[in-house]
Amino acid sequence: MPKKDGKKRDKEIVILGKTTNFTGVLKFNTTLCIQGVFRGTIEANGDLIVDKDAVVNADRITVGSLTVHGNVQGAVNAMDKVDLMSGSKVQGDVRAAKLRIADGVTFDGKCKMTNIEKDIEIFHRPIEEIKAELQRSNARM
Repeated sequence: MPKKDGKKRDKEIVILGKTTNFTGVLKFNTTLCIQGVFRGTIEANGDLIVDKDAVVNADRITVGSLTVHGNVQGAVNAMDKVDLMSGSKVQGDVRAAKLRIADGVTFDGKCKMTNIEKDIEIFHRPIEEIKAELQRSNARM
């Protein structure tokens, strides 16, 4: 099911259907929509959508962004945002740059807001690149 994003190009959405019952580790780079049941760990650069009747029971969820219409249990770390939609239930700590909680949401956990821009500048460069830059800087002195 393609979906248009802000850049006017098709954005692929992978769907784990309503009859899916999956246990294990999920890793993905696109957008994943869970409509069934998932248990395990989610480690992704992509976005996750938990559909209305879906159940996600994870020890850890690491994603670009998370949109919850159904039930989620587990610690959430989103690089960008977490949207908890009306009727959703979330049990677990949430860490994100942005958090939106609609009316009618059940949320049981702690929330920590992050400032991603600062984090990326510190951690996204390889250590060898930083060392080389420091050596060049010292050589000029």
